[in-house]
Amino acid sequence: MHTVWKGAISFGLVHVPVKMFSATEDKDISMRMIHKECSTPLNFVRKCQHCEREVEWSEIVRGYEYEPGSFVLFDKDELESLAGEATKEIKILDFVDLSDIDPIYFQKTYYLSPNETGAGAYNLLLEAMKQTGKIGIAKVSIRSKSSLAAIRIIDRCIAMETIFYPDEIRSVDQVPGLPEQVNVNDKELEMAKMLINQLSTEFEPEKYKDDYRTAVMQAIEQKISGQQIRVAPEQRKTNVIDLMAALQASLEAVKPVTPDPAAAAADKPKAAGKKGKAKTKAKETVGS
Repeated sequence: MHTVWKGAISFGLVHVPVKMFSATEDKDISMRMIHKECSTPLNFVRKCQHCEREVEWSEIVRGYEYEPGSFVLFDKDELESLAGEATKEIKILDFVDLSDIDPIYFQKTYYLSPNETGAGAYNLLLEAMKQTGKIGIAKVSIRSKSSLAAIRIIDRCIAMETIFYPDEIRSVDQVPGLPEQVNVNDKELEMAKMLINQLSTEFEPEKYKDDYRTAVMQAIEQKISGQQIRVAPEQRKTNVIDLMAALQASLEAVKPVTPDPAAAAADKPKAAGKKGKAKTKAKETVGS
């Protein structure tokens, strides 16, 4: 894996030198924009509309538009100086329970490994967090961007998950169309809870697949080999108006199959009657 960042975790006076690696990868299928007429890939050109020419990377700075058409400019060195030494430190501020953090805060996960001289301190922090069951809330700067982060243990690795600051989370009050009051039918509620219980299981991430990506890759392979792409027609969806009927049908669909006692009895060989048993016993007596 490619090293994203080098620095250290600090908590109290303890300093843990680490390397950072991306824990996830983007599996989206990348497609380029093509000129249909000649099949030539198109490039994105950094063109200045005022100077009417292409601009080199060395000529580009960052700008904040504080009002329409007016900008304050920052070059790379200015932004890096504002970040300061914090760019090389993951500073743990507090230790909390993982269950205290709503999933809405999480952004991206990174793996942290010990740097050349940090194995002892790394193992100490890993084992201490594992035994206390706590995670650290830290501040970190990556590529001049300041973030909050959660430091936690995944198997035998210290992991860091960048998290949003509270003012970056939009309030649900901004969501249009939410009901003022939640009113539900008690019978429908009970059936919905039964359905949730029927569908509840252990989380097994390996059983979930990206069906769209698989279908696109198959289509790509078919196009390469010159085959015609065939897409199975979707089943027609019916508009279910009766919520109770939908819940009942869903429960029936996930209900475990139980054997029919009558059918099981019919499949068994019929037992001999008392008369047959008596004849068999008499034969055994004579034979003896």
